[in-house]
Amino acid sequence: MIHHEEVWGTVVSLEFHEESKSTSEIETVSKEAVSFLHEIDRDFSTFKNDSEVTKIRSGELKIENASARMQLIWKLCEEARDLTEGAFDPWHPRLGGFDPSGYVKGWAADQIANKAVAAGISHVHINAGGDITLRGGMLTSNGEKPWMIGIQHPEKKDAIATALPITNGAVASSGTYERGAHIVDPANGLIAIGARATSVFGPDGGIADALATALVVSGREGARWFLKPELAEYGCWGVDRNTDATWSLRWPER
Repeated sequence: MIHHEEVWGTVVSLEFHEESKSTSEIETVSKEAVSFLHEIDRDFSTFKNDSEVTKIRSGELKIENASARMQLIWKLCEEARDLTEGAFDPWHPRLGGFDPSGYVKGWAADQIANKAVAAGISHVHINAGGDITLRGGMLTSNGEKPWMIGIQHPEKKDAIATALPITNGAVASSGTYERGAHIVDPANGLIAIGARATSVFGPDGGIADALATALVVSGREGARWFLKPELAEYGCWGVDRNTDATWSLRWPER
């Protein structure tokens, strides 16, 4: 079953497959996922005047008085900021206050996938505006195979630059694909110039999302983060800012 939902200013695609489940059972899981997407948008959107994150940004709400989910995302964003040595910084003044957008989409996609698996659905593919979470591989006539996730070069929109074979995990991409140069370098408050495009894969969608954003800031220099034990299961691909040169680290095996 495939469902496309307009939310978060983008389209989120939900793909669930399980031969042992009826269509109605899978539809129930899909409806719950859609409800969760809108719940996250309601609480975390920086464009909604009444969202919880907007109240934090305006000073109306202190983080210690926020919901448990908001406090969790705040803490996870702090950890991601530390992992990237400040290159990912949702609190940078240029952002207008706390903005977890570069973390929460990947995190939310993971939550949906985990709930689907807990409900007995083995094969899950979620694309949350470029943040992709995968479970169980894809079903083919020859059995199960890894999902093949195509990565697009920012200057070659009609071609796939490379592909990632992923069975279980997440892939997040960032750069100039849809919104142009929009990522801020926390070190100087200017538009980031480290890389034109990046993709990160690993077990956690929120961390992959944050790392992809941070690599646009740091470029190849960010490769050193992946030497940290916390990121031993993560890898990346990038396009240099001023050339078409690409680079990668820890490409997964099929």
